[in-house]
Amino acid sequence: MAKCSTNIILRTDKQNGLGQKPITVTISVANQLKKLSTGVAVFPEQWDSNSKEVLFINKKNAKALLPDIDHDLLPTLEETKTINNDLKAIIGNIEKIVQRFNLDNVDFSSSMVVDEYKRIHLNNGKKEEVKNLVFDYIDKYIEDNTASRVKGSLSVYKALKKHLRAYETEKNTRVRFDKMTYDFFTSFQNFLINHTTDQGKTLNNITIAKQLSTLKTFLNYAKRSGIKFGEGYKDFTIKRQKLEVIALTEEEFYKLVNLDLSNNERLDRVRDVFVFGCVVGYRYSDLSQLSRHHIKGDTIYLTTEKTKTPIITPLNDLALGILKKYEKNRKPLPVISNQKYNQYLTELCKLAELNDEIEIIRFKGAEKIVNVYPKWQLVTAHTSRKSFASMLIAKQVPYQVIMTLGGWSDFKSFQRYIKIEQDTLKNFIQTAWK
Repeated sequence: MAKCSTNIILRTDKQNGLGQKPITVTISVANQLKKLSTGVAVFPEQWDSNSKEVLFINKKNAKALLPDIDHDLLPTLEETKTINNDLKAIIGNIEKIVQRFNLDNVDFSSSMVVDEYKRIHLNNGKKEEVKNLVFDYIDKYIEDNTASRVKGSLSVYKALKKHLRAYETEKNTRVRFDKMTYDFFTSFQNFLINHTTDQGKTLNNITIAKQLSTLKTFLNYAKRSGIKFGEGYKDFTIKRQKLEVIALTEEEFYKLVNLDLSNNERLDRVRDVFVFGCVVGYRYSDLSQLSRHHIKGDTIYLTTEKTKTPIITPLNDLALGILKKYEKNRKPLPVISNQKYNQYLTELCKLAELNDEIEIIRFKGAEKIVNVYPKWQLVTAHTSRKSFASMLIAKQVPYQVIMTLGGWSDFKSFQRYIKIEQDTLKNFIQTAWK
């Protein structure tokens, strides 16, 4: 009776693009060693070499152990338990194969054990592979796009993974590519309408539409890899609610420009970055990446961070004055973190008394939810880009010129950034009928 020994190890000689290392099962028969991939990769800090298990790391501990890692990549407690159970199942299945070989008096090798395992559990119906294939592909999509996408833009895929896991739990079913049908999309949409997140929040229709759209994008990615789907998912129509455009009028813009901040250097610097964004139309990511070599005289030559679009931006006196103010600094603008920037913008706009009331309408399923906020509460980093487009529309600058300046490639996306005020509409009509 031949003996077979197994072990679960974390391979330190290999890693993926995120820095995770693969967990491998080793199989030894008569001093012949073979490796079997488990399809699982973790950060070294997650692996317990004594118990041969993946450790659960909560977000608080992750900040200390993995300060440079996106903590949403770490498995939840339930996902960690599932991974460890799957690892134990692999060992158990190998032991059954060895037992069958011995009962049948087969003189086997480690290679034969690996081949038999693959035949039973991977190739024949792909039982183990299919179980987590959707989630493995989401991880692969994130890994493949991490280098080319703006930091944070992949968070919607991490959220999608969590929602699909929650759907599995509630429906007591497996999310599989071959079940991605029209009916699945309908069921998943209804689940999201009634779903409460870990933070105790519910999702509105805008967030739900974004999740469904993200799922379709992901499926197109998987399809290019040869994955087969159920029928009809492409026929599912995602209903999108038109969002309110929060943009400053020219009057509000100059309230900010002329606000006396001589005693508040912190808000003065935030005001300069925001005002500069309003007159050049840049996203926060482009304001952040702006360097001195991009600036040639009174013009900026920049390739946008998000869409990789080359744009040429002539600078007006206001923008040139802001750049001159920081000419001794290493960076042209005093850009801070996005979170702090938005926080200080709220404080700044409240101080400037941007109190115009804005009605925000959202839908949760068929339920209409109406809230009214003062404008200062709604201003964010992205408001500067929307203000840029809306103020130029009010000045009757042709939209083709505005799109070129702001790097918009199509009118549909440009439309989401403009707000035409009542006075602007009136001026257009009066001019047209003179």
